[in-house]
Amino acid sequence: MSPLVIALVLAGVVLGWAVVSFNRFVSQKNLISNSWSNVETELRRRYDLIPNLVETVGGYAAHEKATLTEVIEARAGAVASSGEPASQADAENVLVEGLRHLLAVSEAYPELVASTHFLDLQRQLVTTEDRIQAARRLFNGNVRDYNRRVESVPSRFVAAAGRFGKADYFEVEPAVREARRPNSTNTA
Repeated sequence: MSPLVIALVLAGVVLGWAVVSFNRFVSQKNLISNSWSNVETELRRRYDLIPNLVETVGGYAAHEKATLTEVIEARAGAVASSGEPASQADAENVLVEGLRHLLAVSEAYPELVASTHFLDLQRQLVTTEDRIQAARRLFNGNVRDYNRRVESVPSRFVAAAGRFGKADYFEVEPAVREARRPNSTNTA
């Protein structure tokens, strides 16, 4: 075999690998976008629950106006902050802290804690938080795999040429981790 043929075959293999690697980066970016939209869907579900939860707690604990206002303002900030995971995480952490405080306040009102409506809302919140955490884990797993390829040799060269940068993780604390979970035997 002539050296020219060997060089052409070798160049073809390298070019083919680069194209496959580039397409894999595109696929992984789309996978990250898809998994982020799943996270956003679950966050929206939580946002929809919060006004009902605040209204229910407010009916029993009217003098806890500062806590209720804090949660409503944090929710508004979280709803307004959509887009990048890092900025969304900051707003979510403020909201999570407000929700924890709201749930802690609710413990001081036995009538509220016994309310079937409150228990149903709390159960929905727990389910939603579990779904958020599952979607977050999937998203962060996709980001981890993508970032590993961005930083690894030889795909690092394709990432640099294709301007594929590292993606941000979505780090947020669950709102009901410390909260008392509603009893599954208290179904209405």
